[in-house]
Amino acid sequence: MPKDAYTLILEAIDGGLYKPGDRLVESELAERLGVSRTPVREALQRLETQAMLRRDGRSLIVASLDHNQLAELYAVRTELEGLAARLAARHATDEEIRVLRRMVEDDRGLLGGDPRVLSRANRRFHAQIHLASHNRFLVQQLDLVHRSMALMATTSFAAEGRDEVAMGEHDDIVRAIEARDGDAAYVALRSHISQAYETRLRVDAGELKLR
Repeated sequence: MPKDAYTLILEAIDGGLYKPGDRLVESELAERLGVSRTPVREALQRLETQAMLRRDGRSLIVASLDHNQLAELYAVRTELEGLAARLAARHATDEEIRVLRRMVEDDRGLLGGDPRVLSRANRRFHAQIHLASHNRFLVQQLDLVHRSMALMATTSFAAEGRDEVAMGEHDDIVRAIEARDGDAAYVALRSHISQAYETRLRVDAGELKLR
């Protein structure tokens, strides 16, 4: 089934093709996506309603997150991700857990590489935990949170040394899920998100350099 204009534009923002502050022009998008202007116009209106885009005069631009919005987003993400890990430890199938373990092992081969590739691998890992929670309502809320994460101009994986530390944190999370220890999984994933947030704050403050 072909993707609609809304999904295509959202994926372009999430993939970094359009970054915070970039202007989105209806005619250019229609040509790039190979669709008519009407579905593009409707998609842009929907994205504006969801605060993914904002008005700048007569133009629509990709929104960005200020310091307070970032704090609010991470506060929600920390709790929801922790809950997903707790539920995954209880409800994940053996097959799902083996997939998580394989992801950790495979992603180690990406260390030191392109931060954008690492970021995509990180999203796959977290999405697998969300699915392994076997709670559709939690997955829906996490999808909304991760959609807003696309409004950050850089990934924390671009900070020097963050990739190796993060992979170690992923290993801790999977170990807890493998042990069916919901409390430990909750703590491990909350700590992982907290460290990512702290890294982002240190980058914004100029304390850490980007690769």
